[in-house]
Amino acid sequence: MSRTQLLAALAAVLALVCSSLLAQEALFDPHDLSGIWAGDGGGGGFMPFGPETPQMTPAGEERYFQSLPTRSPDPRLTLVDDPALSNDPTFTCNPRGFPRTIFDHGVRLFEFVHTEGRILQLLQRGRTLREFWMDGRELLSGESLDNIGPAWYGHSVAEWQGDTLVVNTVGMDDRAWLDGVGHVKSFAARIEERYRRIAPDRIEHQMVLYDPEFYTEPYVAITRYFQREPAERTTYFGWYGLFSGVTDLMCAPMNAVERQSQGAF
Repeated sequence: MSRTQLLAALAAVLALVCSSLLAQEALFDPHDLSGIWAGDGGGGGFMPFGPETPQMTPAGEERYFQSLPTRSPDPRLTLVDDPALSNDPTFTCNPRGFPRTIFDHGVRLFEFVHTEGRILQLLQRGRTLREFWMDGRELLSGESLDNIGPAWYGHSVAEWQGDTLVVNTVGMDDRAWLDGVGHVKSFAARIEERYRRIAPDRIEHQMVLYDPEFYTEPYVAITRYFQREPAERTTYFGWYGLFSGVTDLMCAPMNAVERQSQGAF
């Protein structure tokens, strides 16, 4: 084969590869996360950060050992059989907060909505939302964060790093547990999330907790995946509608007394 023929063959192969890659990219826009997404797997997200808990600081241990969950794999904690005896804040109709709301129990549905300067994450649990500010503002810190104070779902800014949406959240209310087994976080905590659309109907989610007040090293979560809900499963009246289900998936004090006594929460 002559040099000219070899170069022509290589050019043809390169064109074929490029064409294939372009065709794959045309299937979806990795920067478009719009739609309703459901968490993969069963079990309800018992421990969203996984079993590999980093060593706690003395302050972290002091707070952690105050937890009275109804279940935990940690034999050092005091467990209670009756939810009424637990100090899990959700048992008294307090918000699950972030990140617990995404993983806790069986319902793990949220919707991404792109708007000017923000991406909204609408959460089915509690009929609430998180705002990812994309307008270049700085992440709150120091006196500014102290002045605004804690929020159940924190204060979030985000940016695209390549095809990955990187979200940083601070100012989370330290009264909300990380999960249903009593893990805790401090007001000084920061959580970094990385959302990457790896297929037309699949998002990869990674999360790391940085909390030097309560943990001696970062707390790395198990990688989770969310699947896009098809249109036929997102009807207004169906269970798979984002804002449908028993009592709107909200804990209402008017309902809590009767239902809590039965361990419903």
